[in-house]
Amino acid sequence: MISAAEQLKPSDFKGASTKMQQYVGEVVYIYAFDLAYDMSRQPIRELLGQPVAQFAVDASKRSPRHLFFYKPQMVRLPPLERIGPNGSVRVDRTVKILPVGAISITVRVPFAVRRVEDLVEYHDLQFTNSTLQDEVRELAEQVRHELAPYYVRPVSQLVQEEAYTVFCIESPLVTVEGTPLSAENWLQAQRRPVAALLTQEPDIDHLSTQEATESTGRYLSYYEHDLVVVDWDAALIIDQPENFDETLYVMELANLQLAELEAYDRILDDALERSYRDLGESHVRTRSDVLRELRDIRIDLARFNDELSNITKFFGDWHLARIYENISARFHLGDWHRSINGKLKTLDDLYQLLKHDQNNRWMLILEFTIVLLFVIDLVILFLGLKK
Repeated sequence: MISAAEQLKPSDFKGASTKMQQYVGEVVYIYAFDLAYDMSRQPIRELLGQPVAQFAVDASKRSPRHLFFYKPQMVRLPPLERIGPNGSVRVDRTVKILPVGAISITVRVPFAVRRVEDLVEYHDLQFTNSTLQDEVRELAEQVRHELAPYYVRPVSQLVQEEAYTVFCIESPLVTVEGTPLSAENWLQAQRRPVAALLTQEPDIDHLSTQEATESTGRYLSYYEHDLVVVDWDAALIIDQPENFDETLYVMELANLQLAELEAYDRILDDALERSYRDLGESHVRTRSDVLRELRDIRIDLARFNDELSNITKFFGDWHLARIYENISARFHLGDWHRSINGKLKTLDDLYQLLKHDQNNRWMLILEFTIVLLFVIDLVILFLGLKK
């Protein structure tokens, strides 16, 4: 992998020397929605009129013997026909249901273009009478309504989704002369157009060398014909079509993890703000109520961390693990975890402080009761002696 700090050579941007016949593939749009605090473990048989199945990767691909994937429930919806940037396109949609109270919607749109720059307009896909984002939010609303009986403390309305766009180009890459080209060599020659594609920048000529270096700095390649370039808002995959799904699934789970971390970060912010306010205004809620809420939040978030970690564990494929590591770095998932852990520690300290304060109150009550009983005994004894 080339670090983001490495400088590019002028030859890296001479795309004319490696003109390609055509770029064929599909754009995969990944949307993650947080729909509820939790989800019941009842099996879901049907969703939106389609049978629910378990997600599975292509078993024909040569994979390690002990490859492990978390397999969520999923639904493949009937394809749609829409008018896109270059005419009629087929839109394939898939919904994955995660036990942490979230869903992930993936939309696939095929393309065939002459230049990498032609894919920039696919970022915000526009149809004749609507946009892809509007249709996906409408679909998420339908899923939220139908899964309402399975959700625990569902959201009152959809919050902003976490979106990620992946451009999947079929390999091997072939020049206009019919010569196969290494994916890494192609990237070195097309560094600036690829950076413009990932950053959704239409003005390629004014894109700085530093930005092109940073946007394309995190890339991985296993074979000569495959390549994965990861950036904050989008990614590029060059591979054989049957190998797309595993890499896409790793990116999908990382995107979902980011959405859930953001959701729980908001929950922690609200809980801390409410706790500080209630502690300053004792007449609003008793300390016992605050203590009980803090205890419940700590337990729920501990369980959430276990579930979220379980769906993002990869065993057996080091290349996929490296892809996840790169996209985690782009999403700053480590920083999100540290932020949430810091707020959890603050909650824990607040809980321990309140618990200690409550214990002191009980000890004071017990000591007062003992003294009171001792005084009563003395009074009874004095009255008995007087009689």
